[in-house]
Amino acid sequence: MAFFKRFPMMEYDIKDNDNYKLLPNILRRVKLKAAVADGQVIFDKYDVKEGEKPEDVAFKWFGDAEYHWVILMTNNITDRYYGWPMTEAQFFNYVTDKYADIDGIHHYEVTKDSGRTTGQGPSDYSHLVEVNSDTDNAITVTNVEYERRIQDKLRQIKLLDKKHLSNFVDEFNNLISE
Repeated sequence: MAFFKRFPMMEYDIKDNDNYKLLPNILRRVKLKAAVADGQVIFDKYDVKEGEKPEDVAFKWFGDAEYHWVILMTNNITDRYYGWPMTEAQFFNYVTDKYADIDGIHHYEVTKDSGRTTGQGPSDYSHLVEVNSDTDNAITVTNVEYERRIQDKLRQIKLLDKKHLSNFVDEFNNLISE
């Protein structure tokens, strides 16, 4: 079933001319309960590969690309263009549009004595603290490095355990239709 067919219908006057159309109520929202969203038991970690779209991951994981919305929802991604990792070409275009000098200084940072605190692997920057440029041992982080870190973080998603998919979809359908 297509994602928007799950939503209740509403009457809407698009042109404000008393010509009402019946449309899916896309303003209706369902949010994961915090306990479920943070639960490690029903999720597996996954690193999005270069060029993979949510549909690709859904097909690979669930065997059906239509479940892309489950992946987006369980990762709280509301903007699939900036909340999902970009391809290298998209990334290059993005940073060159955003910054006059992609190699310019974005900020300075130092390493905390306590070391890494989140255990997120090579893209774990939890041991780095942003500081002023005159701080001892401060290193520069360029604009492109800063944006690359954001992309690295976006690549790390969680996937709903396949055995919970039908219950998740049923619960979503119940909540969205209320």
